[in-house]
Amino acid sequence: MSLAGTRPTRTRFAIMVLLFVSVTINYLDRSNLSITAPAMRTALGLDTAQMGYVLSAFGWTYALCQIPGGWLVDRVAPRVLFAVLIIAWSCATILLGFTASVAGLMAVRMLVGALEAPSYPINNRVVTTWFPERERATAIGFYTSGQFVGLAFLTPVLVWIQTQLGWHMVFVATGVVGIVWGIVWFALYRQPHEFPGTNAAEIDVIRRGGGLVDLDRMPTKTRQFSGADLAYVLRSRKLWGVYLGQFALTSTLWFFLTWFPTYLVQERGMSFVKAGFLASLPFLAAFVGVLCSGLLSDAMVRRGASLGAARKVPIVTGLLLSTSIVGANYVSEPALIVGCLALAFFGNGLASITWSLVSAIAPERLLGLTGGVFNFVGNLSGITVPIVIGYLARDYGFSAGLAYIALLAFLGALSYVFVVGRVERLPDRDLDLTTRTMP
Repeated sequence: MSLAGTRPTRTRFAIMVLLFVSVTINYLDRSNLSITAPAMRTALGLDTAQMGYVLSAFGWTYALCQIPGGWLVDRVAPRVLFAVLIIAWSCATILLGFTASVAGLMAVRMLVGALEAPSYPINNRVVTTWFPERERATAIGFYTSGQFVGLAFLTPVLVWIQTQLGWHMVFVATGVVGIVWGIVWFALYRQPHEFPGTNAAEIDVIRRGGGLVDLDRMPTKTRQFSGADLAYVLRSRKLWGVYLGQFALTSTLWFFLTWFPTYLVQERGMSFVKAGFLASLPFLAAFVGVLCSGLLSDAMVRRGASLGAARKVPIVTGLLLSTSIVGANYVSEPALIVGCLALAFFGNGLASITWSLVSAIAPERLLGLTGGVFNFVGNLSGITVPIVIGYLARDYGFSAGLAYIALLAFLGALSYVFVVGRVERLPDRDLDLTTRTMP
């Protein structure tokens, strides 16, 4: 059937909205503990080091489950897998509202982390399936902005719920929303060939533009776990540059997801209500940053810039801007403090299209596994940052913690500049072996 003269539909942009809402809910469920932390510390009698372990509990299982989660993403359809995971972690989130012991809080948060682990590899798989290369950074930037805009606008709502109903109800409210959304995702999401309203012309646009529109039609036998496949994605210097850069990027993010409200209330002496309002401003800045990042990167691709330059310029620039977080150590006015933090988080948003590099570099058959390793290394910061800052804050004050975050951001920029190299898709491992053994 000829596609000449057929106008492509644009149903892929509905997929972008579905991912945006999913990410918004995902981050509410992983950051709600930071909002309740000051009240929980008082109620449970915890010091900053103890609270650091509670805040880090999510990161332990979230990081450790990335590789098996990535393998799972390569085997189970996103429609089913994402719906099951969203509903399951939302139920665990509700359980947090009825948990009072430190050990219990850590155990339930570890469960939430394990269940959320495959979420970003799923996002990456969906966007790589649905979007051509020239639109992919915009799509990634748009859905990634959900992690910031949701927190920016909904943090004051969660603060209000806590002041009116208690910290327990923050977990109940976010969990119920997640259960409803899991049902909606299962009802609405389909693969490109099955999505209502998607015509053959749109599928052709996606395929010709580098979208892996037939990824879900690959035979299951090609997706079985292999230690050799894991070794392949672990020995690439190019990928390690991206992995280490992601660790630096997410370190800044995890400060804001864990210690930021406590920093404003206890280190800077702001009231809880005022801190709840001011805490939304850096998330708004990050939202603007991530939207600028995707639009700038795809505009550079359309104007002829190399894919490497178009992806790296926003990432490196954003990481360098993130070092401005240390400036909060040298000012005392609330507006200037939040200004430094907002600039740093704007930079974090600007740099957060790193998944576009995974989409462009990962072997097609190992997209989920590569994404799992990428998210595993990146989210080791979810383990280290809450604990390290907890100890630094206890022994030296939060100023040392901010300096630690700034240093990591600077090192991350260096990783993207000097380690990643040329941005191009790695060949499949079997193809690579065949090429190397040819006479």
